[in-house]
Amino acid sequence: MPHNAVGSFAKWLTERCEFLHNLEAEAERVLQEDKDTDKYRALMCQKAMFLQALPEEAENRVDSLPDDVAELAVQRLDRFAANASRALSIGSVFYMYALLYPDDHVKGEPNDLDLLAMEIRDIAGRTPS
Repeated sequence: MPHNAVGSFAKWLTERCEFLHNLEAEAERVLQEDKDTDKYRALMCQKAMFLQALPEEAENRVDSLPDDVAELAVQRLDRFAANASRALSIGSVFYMYALLYPDDHVKGEPNDLDLLAMEIRDIAGRTPS
């Protein structure tokens, strides 16, 4: 059963990654094509609020994971949420934009949430049924 829980959690995380990628693509389009900085700011705030809510959204799913996987997920999701809370509290659009991207991030490479999802998928692939 743990394999199913880990695989299910990996799928859920992957769906969250896809949502975030779509949100970021829309924000970039709005900024580049429409030159609408207010809408861009709103989308960046939405991104930060989305990340801030992830630990609570994941809570029931994490409970069914093996302890080591749950600990990994909770630590990362809590860090993402704390950074998002900071970005919202200071109101920095740049900080909101940079959430999940380390200073040395290369455009097109996975962000930190993508990396977590990949790590959980890898664990799911190694977990016996």
